[in-house]
Amino acid sequence: MSITTLKVPPAEDDTRLDRWLKRRFPALTQGALQKMLRTGQIRVDGKRAEANTRLLAGQELRVPPMPTAPAPKAEPRPLSDAAVAEMHAMVLYRDDSLIVLNKPPGLAVQGGPGIKKHLDGMLEALAEDGEKPRLVHRLDRDTSGVLVVARTVSAAAHLAKAFRGRDMEKTYWAVVVGEPQIALGRISMPLMRLVGAQAAGRGGERTAPAEKGTAGMRAVTDYQVLEAAKHRAAFLELRPQTGRTHQLRVHCAEALKTPILGDGKYGGQAAHLEGLSGSLHLHARALRLPHPEGGTLEVMAAPPGHFEETMRFFGFDNPAPRPPRRSK
Repeated sequence: MSITTLKVPPAEDDTRLDRWLKRRFPALTQGALQKMLRTGQIRVDGKRAEANTRLLAGQELRVPPMPTAPAPKAEPRPLSDAAVAEMHAMVLYRDDSLIVLNKPPGLAVQGGPGIKKHLDGMLEALAEDGEKPRLVHRLDRDTSGVLVVARTVSAAAHLAKAFRGRDMEKTYWAVVVGEPQIALGRISMPLMRLVGAQAAGRGGERTAPAEKGTAGMRAVTDYQVLEAAKHRAAFLELRPQTGRTHQLRVHCAEALKTPILGDGKYGGQAAHLEGLSGSLHLHARALRLPHPEGGTLEVMAAPPGHFEETMRFFGFDNPAPRPPRRSK
């Protein structure tokens, strides 16, 4: 077999090199791919590339002979009728390019150690013509609300690029313990990830404010207190301008000194109020995004039951979400 030249079609613009190749050569292992890249056997427009290189439509890839035997793949377990019904109940909006879901709290987006049930494993329920929808962003396991999945490769590339470029307007709701001293403002608190020994005794892997003398990761959140209950609790609207892991949870607990209700990981015992649900009160309320086919799409999601129950307890206003709106 000889060296082959492949061309990136327009529909796969902005796709990662490793993912692009693995779709074409299912038997290609990560180790083999890394060796080919390290030795310059794979080139993009005649130049060496990395696994995370983003391909552009029209670029040419030079690839060596690739393994052709299909990679062994475990047969996925068929979804139960209950799981299929659960997935369809989450759908807020769908068209030819994407599907928007209202993810319930407690459902992990992807699998991991000890996680048997997760959203990614249930997306087959929404597949049509044999094409399973693709994740383009994530929410924490205990965070509820708006989550988008792509129905095509080109839509996935478009949406992933929009999320990376922060070309999204994300709005979250949170009920916090206590009341911020300033009702409207911007939090700019760089963050760092704690792993291994750093996180020992702190509830496992977590995010923390960057230590003095270190740059940390830029993290910015705009917030507004919508209502307050005599300094006991407050209802906040949060608009993250960056997308760091656990950003909103850390900013509320560390910058505002008002941990999100139910967030024992970052607020400890102070994040709980007697008589109220101990579940996390953080909800992805709305998302405004550039649609892959042009224009913008805005989708809103109603909060889950425990969140609504807490709002009724404090008398906080809970307006019904507007129907999805797409402008051309």
